[in-house]
Amino acid sequence: VQRVVESGGGSVQSGGTLVLSCTTSGITYVNYDMAWFRQIPGKEREGVAHIDTNLKTTYLDSVSGRFTVSRDNAKDTLYLLMKSLKSEDTAMYYCAARRSGDRHYGPFNLAGYNFWGQGTQVTVSS
Repeated sequence: VQRVVESGGGSVQSGGTLVLSCTTSGITYVNYDMAWFRQIPGKEREGVAHIDTNLKTTYLDSVSGRFTVSRDNAKDTLYLLMKSLKSEDTAMYYCAARRSGDRHYGPFNLAGYNFWGQGTQVTVSS
């Protein structure tokens, strides 16, 4: 059974730092591109950070320079280091996995992702 589980969300003051983790099981992790998405109620889910199997990264413009995505293939785990957090970063954050063969969809096209976690809430107060 394939599983994707996020952790590390919470409440933080503006300017603070959080680290999200995403553990996977039941997939051959090294063969999957991974991404973080976020969603606010009533809005579409948006891509935040992506890392492919070659460790190439892509970021949403508004988080570039503040967020860092990384992966540990030995632990089948994805991370998102979030620094200088702003109130507009408040959202539910989701981890997603996509087979590297589906890379043609583009890093933030939801349709290309096969497995999703349940999400972890990040709340930034000003």
